[in-house]
Amino acid sequence: MQFRIYTFLLFWSFTLQTAVAQSQFLPLNDDYYHLIDRYEIRRNRLSEDFHIGVKPFQQAAVINLLDSIAADRSMPLNDTDFFNLEYLRQDSWEWSTDQTPMSLKPFWKRFYKKPSDFYIVQNKNFDLHLSPVTHLILGTENNSKDYLWLTARGVELRGTIGRKLGFYTYVTDTQGMFGQYVRNYTLNVRDIYLAYPLYVVPGESLVKSLRTNATDFISARGYITINPIKQINIQFGHDRNFLGSGYRSMLLSDWSSPYLFLKMTTQLGRFQYMNLWAGMLYNQDNRTPETPINKKYAAIHHLSINLSKNFSLGIFEAEMYGRSNGKLDANYFNPIIFYRYLETYLGSADNAMLGVDVRWNFLKQFGFYGQFMLDEFKTSEYFSKKGSWGKKFGFQAGIKYVDAFKIPNLDLQAELNLARPYTYAHKSGFTNYVHFDLPLAHPLGANFWEVVGLIRYQPTRRLTAYGTFTRSKKGIDIDGRNWGGSIYRTYQDGRPSDINNYIGQGTPVDVTFADVRMSYMLKHNFFIDGRLLMRNQTSSFEPQNLKTTSATLGFRLNIPYRQQVF
Repeated sequence: MQFRIYTFLLFWSFTLQTAVAQSQFLPLNDDYYHLIDRYEIRRNRLSEDFHIGVKPFQQAAVINLLDSIAADRSMPLNDTDFFNLEYLRQDSWEWSTDQTPMSLKPFWKRFYKKPSDFYIVQNKNFDLHLSPVTHLILGTENNSKDYLWLTARGVELRGTIGRKLGFYTYVTDTQGMFGQYVRNYTLNVRDIYLAYPLYVVPGESLVKSLRTNATDFISARGYITINPIKQINIQFGHDRNFLGSGYRSMLLSDWSSPYLFLKMTTQLGRFQYMNLWAGMLYNQDNRTPETPINKKYAAIHHLSINLSKNFSLGIFEAEMYGRSNGKLDANYFNPIIFYRYLETYLGSADNAMLGVDVRWNFLKQFGFYGQFMLDEFKTSEYFSKKGSWGKKFGFQAGIKYVDAFKIPNLDLQAELNLARPYTYAHKSGFTNYVHFDLPLAHPLGANFWEVVGLIRYQPTRRLTAYGTFTRSKKGIDIDGRNWGGSIYRTYQDGRPSDINNYIGQGTPVDVTFADVRMSYMLKHNFFIDGRLLMRNQTSSFEPQNLKTTSATLGFRLNIPYRQQVF
């Protein structure tokens, strides 16, 4: 053990001596990342500093994109576009060579010198940015006599030491009463067969019950980051990652709670290679509240290649594994090996997944994207048996249309997602594609199809309207048999048939979701939000029927909006 510690310290010391300037990563936020994606489509050229399908992005890389847009005289920009570009630049101003505006009226001449930061410390050896985080919501719902409400407060801190070591931390304390459909998911996220399911909130970790139906939880993320050489970035900490260009991801999404990970990203011209090693949690069956939660692990790598100036291809591989002794398997720390080979070499029952993703920007208005994920590919199951249970895959196809119909700042998006029965499930909770009782890919798990439609319109600089529509069908398990909808159950348990399986089998649940949200930015990253939501869930199984209508009003500072679209 001492040898390992000394080796780590020696490596760390050497790394700090040779490290080059680096930056932190922009927190995942669908509204924010859409702006970056929008301007990459408008430019009709893929970025050379980051790959659009691997999120989050480094701040310095986004600044480079903004600089290239400013230098491109052929790209027409209106007043709202200039506002958006300056808004993006302000959040990463320390990496910009252009001078960003100072606040017109700093608070007590010490706070908010920059619109994006409450407090700044900056000298040649140390850079610190501190900001408060707040989110308040109040609303009503037809299914409850109680008000819908949410209150969150916390702090966000980022900075660098000697421009070589970067750090980021975020923590909020949150209480709230979510809508009935969210509470159903939160309090019964797995299925009826578990004695002690974990109570979770999408994107968060364990929550406590508060009063009758409210929840109480702490959100925390934090990491350090370093560039030992210009081409390699290393990140270590707790956070989430996202692969893909879509609203959803069939490879790796931000739906689950944050997890401990070590990520190494290598950028070589048009090639980007990401290694991700993550430690996750498995809530075993029949666990009592006093029993420690089992540990499980993921080893993921993703190679992205810009085949042309506007077309990108990504190759994905993941291995989920766990051992009864809770130990890591050092074999999976090889960064440049085919994991499926290792699984066979070790004689293990680990879960291997392969996938591809594509992105194509064209005509300076359109961005097409897609994903295809194979879960444990077996030729005998795919080609010789009709509807085989082993034919497990996920699929996504979508398109983005910016400045639609020549209307400035009107952006449309359409997306199809589906996963066959038993996809993402495996022989045990150690190897299914799940972390802390939440799916690592699509929130619906498996045995579903879904269509998504999005409208984003920014009529003025500070006002943005969002419209979301989804339609989905998912087959669930009601009769005790395993129809492939639950990714938590072992696929060896209770399959009705090995053949003739199809999407939606079991007891189908149909969901239609629609909402409209208006967001007005009073100050930098300080928003007032109003939302009207309608959701209709129908099934032949009566307890699954639920019709929801809600209206909420709130404000938030330095925090993404909780969309909870499912």
